[in-house]
Amino acid sequence: MDAFLRGAKRKSSSITQDPTPSDDESTEVKLAMLASLVPDISQEALLDTLLANDGSVDQAASSLLAAEIEPKKPRAALIVGSQTSLRAFASKSCRTEGTGMEKRAKLLTKKGSTLYLYEPEEIAQHTPCTIILNFLPPEEANDLLCEMLEESKSFGKATFKLFDNVVQSPHTSSFYLATEAEVNIQKHDYFYYGGRLADVRRITPQLLRIRPKVQEAVNREIQERIKTCYPGGKKLRYQCPDAWQPNAAFVNCYNGPHESVGYHSDHLTYLGPRAVIGSLSLGVAREFRVRRIVPKDADNATDDADAQGQISIHLPHNSLLVMHAEMQEEWKHSISPVHAIDSHPIAGNRRINITYRDYKPNFHPMFTPRCKCNLPVILRTVQRKKDNQGRYFWMCHRGNIPGKEKCSFFQWADFDDDGIPSWDKARYRKAPADQAPAIRLVEKQ
Repeated sequence: MDAFLRGAKRKSSSITQDPTPSDDESTEVKLAMLASLVPDISQEALLDTLLANDGSVDQAASSLLAAEIEPKKPRAALIVGSQTSLRAFASKSCRTEGTGMEKRAKLLTKKGSTLYLYEPEEIAQHTPCTIILNFLPPEEANDLLCEMLEESKSFGKATFKLFDNVVQSPHTSSFYLATEAEVNIQKHDYFYYGGRLADVRRITPQLLRIRPKVQEAVNREIQERIKTCYPGGKKLRYQCPDAWQPNAAFVNCYNGPHESVGYHSDHLTYLGPRAVIGSLSLGVAREFRVRRIVPKDADNATDDADAQGQISIHLPHNSLLVMHAEMQEEWKHSISPVHAIDSHPIAGNRRINITYRDYKPNFHPMFTPRCKCNLPVILRTVQRKKDNQGRYFWMCHRGNIPGKEKCSFFQWADFDDDGIPSWDKARYRKAPADQAPAIRLVEKQ
């Protein structure tokens, strides 16, 4: 698949002797078979058609050949963010008749494989994300990029402890807030990886300028997600019904192809459960990879992080990715290092990523529990154990500081169905009889 994306010449294979693969074949094998039958179509277009036909090579080939598509002509110049789709040639609809709900297409990923997605519709269908391409007017996107490139010259790398080793983050970052008062509160009251943030800054003019646009777009995407993807057209359990209001922004800079971030879920401690994050990409295009967390049970005792493969989402310049309410609890995400990237005319080899977040006032550290170390604790979710999957808990995270050890503090979290914590007496409605796992999306078929 990497060879396909690099445009490398396809090697011949005896696989073309049998154009009817089984459902267990990997995506790469199916694409190779389809390419041998329809050799003049781009790999991205072949993948679109394969997805639209539920992974059937025969049906995908038939729809392409019947349309009598002319060979693809080379483009004179690369257009950042350009997409190609053959959705019109699909032989099956993804809409479930009479329900008003979109049928989730069968995933073509399997253990050890990667599915590459480019189309916004398919990203929304197969992942916990939606994407808006060409989000800002070009001049605004470039002004913001230039401002952040200048800011990033003084970004630093976070230092923390990982498996008893002291490590640095593989990219640089900083944190932005609207007022000087908020900056001072953040530096004094809030803890990350067991320690305080040293680099907290006032929001810049361009960040402030585009914030309302991000807020409007994300709220629109949230409502569309609820209406079209969630069971019964209702929000998820523990998802806050309030409008999303971005009041903080982490800005990351990836300088060159080797700077990255490994698979992780973002901290929910100050965002609350079922958090939504708006992520704006500027500069060099990179691949954003996601994978579903597979819990362990009696039938699945192995801790295999790649049990269902991974999905790669292409993030071009000026694209807004919305990580929806199911993302942090049920999926992990990363930016993988690559061998080479196509430089951007303004950013060169650098990618700027701005993640707008809604810090909830009722999750301020003055309200959250404190551990035996007298530090605010971190909010996490049971992800790997099926019996308690979806339950939230508080625990000490002082052990992330080099030279420090964490205490044994552990406490189950108590939220109502709107994600309101029990200490918020004015809004907390009821304590569930038991912290049952949160509502799940309908499993992909």
